[in-house]
Amino acid sequence: MNNQPLLEDLRLFCLVVRNRSFVATATELGVSPAYVSKRIATLESTLKTKLLHRTTRRVAVTDDGTSIYEWSQRILEDVDQMTEMVQTTKTTPRGLLRICTSSGFGRNRVGPALSQLAKQYPSMEIQFELLDRPVDLIGEGFDLDIRVGTVTDPGLIARRIATNYRILTAAPSYVARYGQPSSFPDLANHQCIVIRERDQTSSVWRMTGPSGPVSMKVSGPFSTNNGEVAHKWAIDGHGILLRSIWDVKASLDADKLVRVLPDHSQEANVWAVYSSRLSSSAKVRVCVQFLEQWLNVSVGEIRGQPG
Repeated sequence: MNNQPLLEDLRLFCLVVRNRSFVATATELGVSPAYVSKRIATLESTLKTKLLHRTTRRVAVTDDGTSIYEWSQRILEDVDQMTEMVQTTKTTPRGLLRICTSSGFGRNRVGPALSQLAKQYPSMEIQFELLDRPVDLIGEGFDLDIRVGTVTDPGLIARRIATNYRILTAAPSYVARYGQPSSFPDLANHQCIVIRERDQTSSVWRMTGPSGPVSMKVSGPFSTNNGEVAHKWAIDGHGILLRSIWDVKASLDADKLVRVLPDHSQEANVWAVYSSRLSSSAKVRVCVQFLEQWLNVSVGEIRGQPG
């Protein structure tokens, strides 16, 4: 009698854990919730332990389930890499690539790039998620996270794929009403639009000016966790915005925004972050290389150089 779990059941279990739902998993796989329930029950019987607690609304993972989930991810990753090595050369990517990034950058830059990547490599399957919150890359089962700013996660590989910086901007209507700040400390006398995006401390603005690094805690009546909303508020004249050059370039070119304190800027490079276990994966390597080329073409300069 075979008492070893099936790889297909481990994959299904991992998907249930990520979705926290039998119904969502069934919908994603194109099967019935009853089938998902049956396969999970078979896996629990094989392993002789309870993996999930089922409630009317969602699924919770048991302590044993958490351990099995971590083991399953490692096992499936090794199997995928073995299959990739046997079935194709390392220059031909195939299989599922789970990638995430923040919402604005994902919609405007990464999403279009992935569309072109898929055309070049039809054997790849791409699952793309936009998340404006801190991401546990390994725990949530992502292969790749594209981050703007700094990367501090231990145990992960971070490769810089594009040079980027943030600048201060405001609408001409705001400047006409409140004037330009005369110096970085003068921001304390201005309305600043605060963005709380992912894990970055957005109410403290750290920049580099003519005399070196400066920082200040700013405030204003408007704050949001969405950069696109903040951008629109700035255009509407509600305050000064600290935002990446890729995001505000078109508004500057259209004179919807003007640069404030042009001799100040904040480094905010774009990083590809992935597990060391995936460093030899063809699909990760090809995606990172493609994004590096794409972003260095699409992230352009604006009037004036960073200070």
